[in-house]
Amino acid sequence: MAITRDEILASLSRLTLPGGADLVSSDMVRALTIEGAAVRFVIEAPDPETAAKMEGVRSAAERLVSQLAGVDSVSVILTAHGPSQKPQAPPSLKVGGHPKPQAGPTKPAGVDRILAIGSGKGGVGKSTVSSNLAVALAREGRRVGLLDADIYGPSQPRMMGVNKRPGSPDGKTIIPLQAHGVTMMSIGLMMEEGKAVVWRGPMLMGALQQMLGQVQWGELDVLIVDLPPGTGDVQLTLCQKTQLTGAVVVSTPQDVALIDARKAIDMFNNLRTPVLGLIENMSTFVCPTCGTESQIFGHGGVAAEAERIGAPFLGALPIDLDTRLAGDSGTPVAAGDGPMADAYRQLARRFIDGGMA
Repeated sequence: MAITRDEILASLSRLTLPGGADLVSSDMVRALTIEGAAVRFVIEAPDPETAAKMEGVRSAAERLVSQLAGVDSVSVILTAHGPSQKPQAPPSLKVGGHPKPQAGPTKPAGVDRILAIGSGKGGVGKSTVSSNLAVALAREGRRVGLLDADIYGPSQPRMMGVNKRPGSPDGKTIIPLQAHGVTMMSIGLMMEEGKAVVWRGPMLMGALQQMLGQVQWGELDVLIVDLPPGTGDVQLTLCQKTQLTGAVVVSTPQDVALIDARKAIDMFNNLRTPVLGLIENMSTFVCPTCGTESQIFGHGGVAAEAERIGAPFLGALPIDLDTRLAGDSGTPVAAGDGPMADAYRQLARRFIDGGMA
């Protein structure tokens, strides 16, 4: 017999919070969805301070619901509503500067895997794929971080709907922000909006080192790094100074994009960074009026390239108006429901099943 919404809420109402109230009466259960035997919901705390103390409550809620008859899988995301009760002062630290010496490749404490999302050229939707993949993985129960390493053109703050400046309690560490169940950081959050970043290579390298080493990422299953396009200083620094799990290359199927994608793949190979797979973005377009399918940028080129180099083909994503509108509005399409959310959910499952996330 299928599980019902009332049965889930009744089970969650047994979970008592400090002070005697429960999750349901406190109106903290949000976005409850039931898809067959899979249950997903969000626990929304009133503020970030409360959310930071509720990981045990999230785990307990997940266990309670998983024990119900008719439930095979449960995904519970912990988030916070509204700003911090105690606003933090802007970080009193300098962003950028020359990188600090380090003995060898490192990774932030508590981070299990670091996954670089790269492309040979701009405009192929790499940042859109990065943000939606991060949200989709979070909805599948993974603890996910998202680092916007596109120093010159950071777009993740807009796509993830975040515009607050990160806090720094001591002028050394940086407290990342939370959005849609994802821990995120971007140079765009540290700079004045609309102000250009005019830095040479060493400044870029120093900023990347700061965002990896000084940000308190916490316990993460995977940290997704949204790289800038091309094969420059940021890519070189990340591959040489960080313990990367591997890289995923995003490309459109057209020949011009594939030419540059091959260069990105060659760069990762030269830097001994495993290429874990390729994603074809803007693979096809379905007219919302007549339903006609058009292959605007060609079709299948990335799958053929993956087969040629012996790398997994992770999937094809269509070009879609809802995806663009969702990104511009600050709520990635993967955070909702519909065909594109399902497409990113399937992509996230491939990453999980393949041991990449």
